[in-house]
Amino acid sequence: MKNEQLEMTLPAKPEYVAIARLTVSGVANRMGYTYDDIEDIKIAVSEACANAVQHAYEGEQDGSMALTCNVYPDDRLEIIVKDNGVTFDKDSVKRQSEPITDSHDLDSLHEGGLGILMIEALMDQVTIEKANGVTVHMTKYMNRDEVGQSASKVSTTPSQ
Repeated sequence: MKNEQLEMTLPAKPEYVAIARLTVSGVANRMGYTYDDIEDIKIAVSEACANAVQHAYEGEQDGSMALTCNVYPDDRLEIIVKDNGVTFDKDSVKRQSEPITDSHDLDSLHEGGLGILMIEALMDQVTIEKANGVTVHMTKYMNRDEVGQSASKVSTTPSQ
């Protein structure tokens, strides 16, 4: 089936993150995602947009973020959040966000950095491009965890 695409440009301001959340929620709901999947998508998009708002345009007033939803009916939803601001070092964010262990001094831990890890945990595929700003590609597949589709292929009788 042919995919549909929704594109919008929003000011990179905190009050517009909710519009991005509502938009992806409506698209995912129309596609038939479960409540839990829609909540995961909303959180991931919020985190991607929040990164653009907080980090991309440090001190600038006129920054924007682009939100693109590629809808593949009965298959997946691809969401892209792009800004044209300052890029970041994803590897240093991951190092700062490693699990807390006894060897970590609590005073040396950095605030932030968990957004990218959260996005990666909530979505099925995530790629981040750092060229002319930051582009976060997120994909959520439909029916990825459902056993019902292949249950008839699984035998419960012991093989001999």
